[in-house]
Formats: sequence, structure tokens, C-alpha cells
Amino acid sequence: MHENLRAQIPPRLEARHMRERFLRVLSTIVLALSTTLIVVTGTSAPASADGCYTWGRTLSQGASGADVTELQVRVSGYPGYGAVLALDGAFGPATRSAVIRFQQAYGLAADGIAGPATFNKIYELQDNDCTPIHFTYAELNNCNSTWAGGNVSAATAKRNALVSMWKLEALRHALGDQSIRVTSGFRSVACNNAAGGSATSRHLYGDAVDLGVSPHSLCTLAKQARSHGFREILGPGYPDHNDHTHVANRSSQFWSAPSCGI
Repeated sequence: MHENLRAQIPPRLEARHMRERFLRVLSTIVLALSTTLIVVTGTSAPASADGCYTWGRTLSQGASGADVTELQVRVSGYPGYGAVLALDGAFGPATRSAVIRFQQAYGLAADGIAGPATFNKIYELQDNDCTPIHFTYAELNNCNSTWAGGNVSAATAKRNALVSMWKLEALRHALGDQSIRVTSGFRSVACNNAAGGSATSRHLYGDAVDLGVSPHSLCTLAKQARSHGFREILGPGYPDHNDHTHVANRSSQFWSAPSCGI
């Protein structure tokens, strides 16, 4: 019977039906390919360009270069308890662990690989002068506008201050994103002498920051700072530090805030 019915269909009509079936199948295939392309494109979109610094490649363990150093600066506040991340341009296990802690802190996939999602979060956290959004160069320099006159070059002092700000940004985030009050930062020799500072003060190197009481107590700041890359932490109970918590970098670890149990 089927053959009889088919025999009754004019050849042109049958050809048209075949073309229609072919076009329907073709459109289904095109739609499937388009959907797949959209999904692939959406998951591999590059990070946005940034006014301060834009990474041009995904970074993972084994990578090296200036772009790794720039990443290390941004995650320097996530080295782990008592550790300090080397800013050496070599993406080793310590950098991977710091990236993982950064990713965990901001709810990202914690795979230790710095790709678009990680870079876009960093872009959200920094201003066009590369400082983190909650701290400024002016805030860390009440001495002069040139960063000169300390124990290192002006460029080094300013760079050291930048690293300290990224560590403070990590500290701030760990304490619930509440403000942190900076009372002192870089000092030239003249400014340090006027403040009665030690001749070996880390303020002369631009990597020291004094923190005052804010929403957080001085002891809260001193205790939390132990996990954010500061080798020097001085606070309540240490001579002349009952009214502030001092955080800085140095060649070896020295923590002393006896009133805080440190």
C-alpha cells in the first residue's frame, strides 16, 4: 500500500518534501553548533584590559617573568601563617599556594592557576596607579611627595609601600572588609628623626606601616597580620607601641606584642 501511495505523489512534490526534510536537519545541526560555540566562548573569555597592568597569558606553576612578579605583588598578602612570598618572578609552589588562598578568599575556583577569573578579580581590587582600592600612596607617605631621603632610592621605597598596601588589602579582607587606619608609613631620615624613630626603622625603607585603632583593636590587627606576609609585627606591650600596631618587612622574623600574646 505504501508503494501505491508513493506512486501517486508527483515527483516535484516528493523532491520538495525531501528538500524540506534536509533543511530541517541542517538547521538543527547549525543550532547545535551555535550553542556549543557560545558555551565555549563564554567559558574562555579573556580578562578585561586594565589601566594599571594587564596580564596577557594564564600563569601556573613553572612560569616565570615580569608578569609573574606582578601577580606575586598582588597575592603577597596570602603566603600563609608566618610566611613571606618571594617576589622573584618564578611561579613555584609558594606562589601557587598564595594564588589558591587568594582564590579561596574571594570565592573563586581554587586551582592555583591565575587565569581570567583571577585576573579580573585583581582588576576589581586595584586602581589605575596599581594601588589596591582601599589604600593610597598618599596614605602611606606623610613625609614628602617624592619618596626621597630614606635609606633606599625613592623608587624602591615607593615599590615597597605598594607591596605593603597589597598585604594590608588582604588583612582588611580577612577582617571583614572593614576599614584599617594608617597612622604612619614612609619616612625620610629627617622625618624619622623628627618622629623620634629608630635609626634602623623600617619606615626608612618604605615597607613599614603603623596602624591605629579602627573598627579593630590593635591586638586584632597584630594577630591577623601574622598570616599576611609581615616579618616584623610590633604592638601593645612592646616599648613605645601601646598606641599602634607596627607591621613591616625585614630579613628575619621579629614579632613582639606581649599584651596580645605575641
